[in-house]
Amino acid sequence: MDISYIINELGEDREQYFGSVAPPIFQTSMFAFKTTAQMREALQNEAEVPFYTRGNNPTTTILQKKLAALENAEDALVFASGSAAVAAAVMANVQAGDHVVCVLKPYSWTNKLLNLLLARFGVQTTMVDGSEVAHFEAAIQPNTKLIYLESPNSWTFEQQDIAAVAALAKKHQLLTIIDNSYASPLYQNPIGMGIDMVVHSATKYLGGHSDTVAGVVCGSKEMMRKIFHSEFMTIGAVISPFNAWLLLRGLRTLPIRLDRVSQSTAEIIAYLEKHPKVARIFYPFSPSDPQYDLAQKQMCKGAGQFSIALKAETMEEVERFCDGLSRFLLACSWGSYESLIFPACTLYTSENYQNNVLHWSWIRFYIGLEDPQVLIADLEKAFAKMNTPVAQP
Repeated sequence: MDISYIINELGEDREQYFGSVAPPIFQTSMFAFKTTAQMREALQNEAEVPFYTRGNNPTTTILQKKLAALENAEDALVFASGSAAVAAAVMANVQAGDHVVCVLKPYSWTNKLLNLLLARFGVQTTMVDGSEVAHFEAAIQPNTKLIYLESPNSWTFEQQDIAAVAALAKKHQLLTIIDNSYASPLYQNPIGMGIDMVVHSATKYLGGHSDTVAGVVCGSKEMMRKIFHSEFMTIGAVISPFNAWLLLRGLRTLPIRLDRVSQSTAEIIAYLEKHPKVARIFYPFSPSDPQYDLAQKQMCKGAGQFSIALKAETMEEVERFCDGLSRFLLACSWGSYESLIFPACTLYTSENYQNNVLHWSWIRFYIGLEDPQVLIADLEKAFAKMNTPVAQP
């Protein structure tokens, strides 16, 4: 299936809703039946038939079909957040006494899930440097059930050799899960490389408008049914019909948004690579990146997120740079139309993050849909303010 068919037509039966070009929002909590036999049949097949919106809703079903097709998966489930999707995918496949191997520096809430929440219930996790497949193999124990990847991650953008890790997991009969939020289904397809399940923070590129929070799990129909009947229905972290509709709207423009973001990011990276105030750039598609060849091998293009290390003597210099930007918003997410920064120095008083992992001089950028030359001019002004202390009243 071609991408344009998936995002514009797949799963949409316009004759069923009066020829409406945009699918309707089935804003209902439940569905009624004419007979007890119909109700019984629907209840027995709740994963396929609308019965109660916590389990199945026609608006969400259209979205799930599109997301599964984009990831070359048999099926998908959509959740109320990316962290809910990650938690359900992992929890459905481990129990007390099991062991997980996870790449270092994953999404902060994935780290909490594995090393705090699940640890309370007897699930052990070993964190490994994912740059070498041998590191995963060395960490495998007799009770290992799962290998969890995030390639690239969303701060320092380390990658894993996805196909090689998938082959290792199959050799040891282990399940694999990867967070593919950074690359999106358009720029990286892990299932084609042998991964079992793909998760996304759909809040990012898939939504693309900073107006909804959601998560996705893609995989085999058998695995999606397993998750549906356990964590999905039991915990109930499901997406609302309206938010599912917002994601459908976001998918319509995903290819053109990503193309613009990728092109603009390349221009801004080229500018930053030459700037004397930039000590380092973390970006998989930068030729100076140590994993540049791997990025070329398993991703189609570079996306819009990267980090820099500023040449700064103090945290105050970093703050002056950040506060001097007017076209970049200070915010925590990414993947939408607006350009953002997330300074690591803001984490140094937060209980939810590990202060020692990220240096205070690091700043994560996301490049949106603005003119790249406008953003570069904004950066120039902010760099000029780094060494100019604010006058005290």
